[in-house]
Amino acid sequence: MNLEYYFWFFKKAVPDHICDDMVRYGLQRKEKMATTGGYSDVGTLTPPQIKDLKKKRDSNIMFFNETWMFKELRPYVNLANRNAGWNFQWDYGEVCQFTKYNKGQYYGWHSDSWNKAYDKPNTPSHGKIRKLSVTLSLSDEKDYKGGELEFDFRKMDPDKKPVPRICKEIRPKGSLVIFPSDVWHRVRPVTKGTRYSLVVWYLGAPFK
Repeated sequence: MNLEYYFWFFKKAVPDHICDDMVRYGLQRKEKMATTGGYSDVGTLTPPQIKDLKKKRDSNIMFFNETWMFKELRPYVNLANRNAGWNFQWDYGEVCQFTKYNKGQYYGWHSDSWNKAYDKPNTPSHGKIRKLSVTLSLSDEKDYKGGELEFDFRKMDPDKKPVPRICKEIRPKGSLVIFPSDVWHRVRPVTKGTRYSLVVWYLGAPFK
């Protein structure tokens, strides 16, 4: 899919006090080690598997499904979807993922989409794919260093070596970036402080 815009951002769109409420809410929940790839149940992983996992992703996450959080994001998702010219059909948002990156933690190169639709009968996500990803910055940019969100538009000029693009626009607290879920991205290691973010994926029927 050739895109004119690979992401769309809104600077300081969500008020500071709402970001603070999200952080307080997230820190009240029990956190767990984030997984990726073929790893799902952290409790069953062996030490070698955990070591392998942390080569790809090292962060702590909590999930919640609060209506007020979706209300904050949904208008921007619709606006970005229209303004960027994607016009993707979507009808469901997955649970919100609150992510905490402490010093040294990161998330390597990945895309949020898979090669097949969800197979979860009797759930709202069954038969759907991730189409749009949203990342909301919840931390003041003065409170941490590193942790840059970086994109790799590897579908552009596939014969050339990809040139990563740091998304500086999302650094200010309350800023959010929206992008097609198959766009490759990563979070670089945090070098000081703690980076908090809220991530949501929006689903729809597979492309035809």
